[in-house]
Amino acid sequence: MTQYWLMKSEPDDVSIDDAIAAPDSTVGWTGVRGFQARKYMKEVMKVGDGVLFYHSSCPQPGIVGIARIVSGPKPDPTQFDPKSPYYDPDSKPESPRWILVDVQALRKTKLLSLPEMRAHPALADMIVLRKGNRLSITPVDEKHWRLITEELLA
Repeated sequence: MTQYWLMKSEPDDVSIDDAIAAPDSTVGWTGVRGFQARKYMKEVMKVGDGVLFYHSSCPQPGIVGIARIVSGPKPDPTQFDPKSPYYDPDSKPESPRWILVDVQALRKTKLLSLPEMRAHPALADMIVLRKGNRLSITPVDEKHWRLITEELLA
């Protein structure tokens, strides 16, 4: 059964344009250091799941593309690189603490901003719209996926 996700990326780290320009339009979703997001990637996400590619920590945050999960979980190499901002000196190669999945960008979309999302009552219960939500990866209900991909971004 296909599941759907909203995955946040700071465009200075990896933008939708970066993802599309990457080989096979695929990027490793590195740098995730939240335990809930790690659990989603490690235990719940499956190859083929849909992704709403979301730019965060930028002047206009919002959904900017459609993507899909194209790998199972694997160790995030940034945890072992002392020059990386995501370095974790307590994580060891024989027992990595942090993982990633590969995400393939399928298409860039027009920006669907947070205010635009909030303006649709049918999206009101999306996790990304909850006050205080800071999760970098959140599940998306199929009804929200369909409204966003088939109507709002069509």
